[in-house]
Amino acid sequence: MLTSKLPSVGTTIFTRMSRLAAECGAINLSQGFPDFDGPQALREALARQALEGNQQYAPMTGLAALREQVAAQVARLYGRLVDAETEVTITPGATEAIFCAVQALVRPGDEVIVFDPCYDSYAPAVELAGGRCVHVPLSLPGFAIDWDLLESCLSARTRLIILNSPHNPSGALLSSDDLRLLAGLIREKPIYLISDEVYEHLVYDGARHASVLAHEELYARALVVSSFGKTYHVTGWKTGYVVAPAALSAELRKVHQFVTFCGVTPVQAALAEFMAAHPEHVEELPGFYQAKRDLFCSLLKDSGWQFTPSPSTYFQLADYSQIRPDLDDVAMAEWLTREQGVAVIPVSVFYQQPPAELRLVRFCFAKRDETLRAAAQRLRTCGER
Repeated sequence: MLTSKLPSVGTTIFTRMSRLAAECGAINLSQGFPDFDGPQALREALARQALEGNQQYAPMTGLAALREQVAAQVARLYGRLVDAETEVTITPGATEAIFCAVQALVRPGDEVIVFDPCYDSYAPAVELAGGRCVHVPLSLPGFAIDWDLLESCLSARTRLIILNSPHNPSGALLSSDDLRLLAGLIREKPIYLISDEVYEHLVYDGARHASVLAHEELYARALVVSSFGKTYHVTGWKTGYVVAPAALSAELRKVHQFVTFCGVTPVQAALAEFMAAHPEHVEELPGFYQAKRDLFCSLLKDSGWQFTPSPSTYFQLADYSQIRPDLDDVAMAEWLTREQGVAVIPVSVFYQQPPAELRLVRFCFAKRDETLRAAAQRLRTCGER
């Protein structure tokens, strides 16, 4: 009889809620993807690149033109000069990048620090590498790192810390001071970092993203992961990248070449073309998504929903304890989908041990304005006092 290597893992909550939304004809604010297309110039570039060739394997590390654009963007935004040949790797999505990074670093018996609530791919990747996750809960209500708690969780077996900022699902941000504290905490320890920064450009209210790429000491031991899909509204293109020092990149690539070998060639060529022609795109993203956040929040104002506008990402958390306090968040998500026609994600699924009093759900506001207005109208109906 087959013994599962991941006995506690089933179908992800994102797949389940999107399927339920389709079954119920609900507005899908659950899974994190836009309901609008990426830039027309980018889509036209893909069509052109596919028609004009580029049908064969890309280099294992990614097309040189795309790696060079990533290196130029890193220099422009974070002041770090990286070698496109040895420090930038293109991957078929950020999830594959995280998986390969974990497999490259984690050995049987190693411990990996993850911060709850955390993205659902981290723990399975660690388990498949033979490691064990140590779940460190973030402090509520602001989802901040408790530095004393983190220090107490470090041990001689700690091999890796997985950071996520901008944070999914909460939208919380690490600051430059946070990175300084982390550097001091692990300075004398053989601990590596994976920094999941896929929402790096979606930061609001005049704040700036504090990237590990901008921190000299931390970058020396880090693999920094990002996503073209999130940045260019094309999540279905499943293309991401990793920036890391040459020695760490070499270890990542040893795994990556036997997982997918390379990403889709015309997609990479189109992204390289668009990035070269439109560097302003990333500068415009905060305003674009902040307007959507502000619209959605304004539509839910003075209802039973309680929330603080998200500082980043394209997710908004909301407390429903004044609406249906009798329901846990999984039951609430199902009730909203079936009875109110709006699909959401329960926040407890991002925890190993969720707080008993947790009454939070996550909305994705990366939607057309008319979608947000229609969803908010249904949500106000169930949330009116």
